[in-house]
Amino acid sequence: MPDSAGFVRDTEPFRRELLAHCYRMLGSIQDAEDLVQETYLRAWRSYDGFEGRSSVRTWLYQIATNRCLTELTGPSRRMLPSGLYDPEQDPGAPQEEAGKEVKWLQPAPDAMVTPDSADPLAIVTAREGLRLALIASLQYLPPRQRAVLVMRDVLAFPAAEVAAMLGTTTVSVKSALQRARARLSELALAAGQITEPAAPRARALLDQYIAAFENADATALERLLTQDAVLEATPLRTWFAGRKTCVPFLRSQLLGSPGDWRLLATSANGQPAAAAYTRDQHGNYQPYGICVLTVAEAGIRRISSFGDPGLITVFGFRPDMVTRGRSRGG
Repeated sequence: MPDSAGFVRDTEPFRRELLAHCYRMLGSIQDAEDLVQETYLRAWRSYDGFEGRSSVRTWLYQIATNRCLTELTGPSRRMLPSGLYDPEQDPGAPQEEAGKEVKWLQPAPDAMVTPDSADPLAIVTAREGLRLALIASLQYLPPRQRAVLVMRDVLAFPAAEVAAMLGTTTVSVKSALQRARARLSELALAAGQITEPAAPRARALLDQYIAAFENADATALERLLTQDAVLEATPLRTWFAGRKTCVPFLRSQLLGSPGDWRLLATSANGQPAAAAYTRDQHGNYQPYGICVLTVAEAGIRRISSFGDPGLITVFGFRPDMVTRGRSRGG
């Protein structure tokens, strides 16, 4: 029987960073949670045989990464609508949902995946490695390239250690890293570089966005969006590029009337975000999902809305936190 106290002491400090790692690989916080649980179960079963040839951290990453690679066998990419379809030019066009075969990317709550550290630099670095655009870009890479890129460039494991974890050669790791970096660079150039504002400016943009949305104020939203803003909202496949189409869509098909929406501030993927509730025909607010903002000094560059009520509880909110116009305590 493994030493329970010893196992917890040796492995528990790495749980949060392993969750972030599995999320980067899988693009789903819920799938990542399941895989981390499986990683710890496998580690527990083989703990007595662990000989210390590597650190406990490396050993756990080896188990988790190889389980992720098994999970990613076959057509398993999680995408956003902008990664699958062309933008809709008509803001009044009927909105279409994708088929069930499409697996959507999910956001990750900062509270679950950022390090529990007093070092501001460690927190900033972790958040940079979790940006929604990066997670979306990783989905374009083959699974092993994805693993190599994350372990080398995000986690800073030496190439020889990565090779040992993946059961391959250092030369293969270096080759995979070169190809992954080149592909990621192409994607970054296509998306454009974003200089993020300081935290107070980012929070101000979130607060203004929440106020505009709750008041159904399309004019205020127009002032917040940059000229090249993008709006996408899973499970809809339809998405919009450019303020000239985003704003008419918001005005005519989404905002509704003042009070139809209630939004609660949070953070996801190191970015400002909001938990969204929508008012039903009886005047009660029901969970809708999570909205993540990509912001620049000039304003909001991207609105990524995830219409999945289950995410409300993942982000630490209660489904009944908002009722008839008032918010309950957390």
